[in-house]
Amino acid sequence: MNLAWRDVQHGLGRFILTCVGLSLLLGVVMGMTAIYRGLVAEALGIVDGAKADLWIVEGGKRGPFAEASRIPRDTRNAVMVQSGVAAAGAIVYQTVEIPYRGGILRAFVVGAELDRPGNEVVIVEGRAILKSRSELVADRKTGLALGEKLRIGRNDFTVVGLVANSASSGGDPVIMMTLRDAQLVQLEFEPSAVRKEVARNPQSGVSGDTVNAIIVRLHPNASTHDVIERIRRWKHLGALTNPEQQQILTRSVIEKARKQIGLFTGILLIVSTVVIGLIIYTMTMDKKKAIATLKLIGAPDRTIVTLILQQALAMGLSGFAIGAALIRLAQDYFPRRLVFETSDTLMLLGIIIIVCLAASVFGVRSALKIDPASALGG
Repeated sequence: MNLAWRDVQHGLGRFILTCVGLSLLLGVVMGMTAIYRGLVAEALGIVDGAKADLWIVEGGKRGPFAEASRIPRDTRNAVMVQSGVAAAGAIVYQTVEIPYRGGILRAFVVGAELDRPGNEVVIVEGRAILKSRSELVADRKTGLALGEKLRIGRNDFTVVGLVANSASSGGDPVIMMTLRDAQLVQLEFEPSAVRKEVARNPQSGVSGDTVNAIIVRLHPNASTHDVIERIRRWKHLGALTNPEQQQILTRSVIEKARKQIGLFTGILLIVSTVVIGLIIYTMTMDKKKAIATLKLIGAPDRTIVTLILQQALAMGLSGFAIGAALIRLAQDYFPRRLVFETSDTLMLLGIIIIVCLAASVFGVRSALKIDPASALGG
């Protein structure tokens, strides 16, 4: 006869409620880890989607994601003639807030040249942009529908295609359009003083025909180091490889978020340990007389320790399973993307087992101190 199972059956309702409450706590722990993975996936999604070998930005800058970068669009032509460069495309990035359905739609606008690097996108519904004006492709999380009209600034755009899981490092869903349209949007969202200066003197260079970066793809046999050195030396521009751009995003842009999520996850695990320990201790004290009776009839300490450890593990594993199911059912309703990785789940499972074993120490110590003679009391 399994004593742990018999004891659970005796108080099945309380055990189930305890597991459900613990599952909510563990579900939050899993959610925090998935949020961080989602942050990384969103931050790297746009970079990986560009399929760039090099990112050409303003000299001395680490843009276009870590800090502002502005360079003339015709820089692309100067880059194209460099030995080893197979293709290059100018690109614009801009975060905007647009009045939409009585509220505000915050989106990350990506503008790229048609048939050049940076314009590729996986369409899940509709089609890609074909015209150079007034068409856009949006992420599903914007809430936009195919054929819907969206007014951005003074221009109306038609949604011709939808993509999935495309967002900025800040979690804003992506809207893609042609480079010229994105430049107009960028100019309209400039401060009014800048717009007045451009209107007064189009040759001032304050804004006008500028882009945030040039995406470069190299020939297979080209030397990345040599191309970077030539661009930096002769063009006075910044050049970053794709891995360097990824590192900037993961180690700089979302570094603070990583530390915050790690801190809260650690706190939640400590709270989980305390909660499980208190529950096991309470359950042990509730069956104090039963444990004393077991000792009185000659049950070894090993039997009592096994009883407490099995209950602690059953509680932790049940809470883990329910929490994992709940957080996955709710992932589509989160404002940020959740990414669940098997390695994270297995690591957390191992941590929960250790937490349960550590938390059961309180109950085990209390049980071993129970006097068998107390079973004969009233």
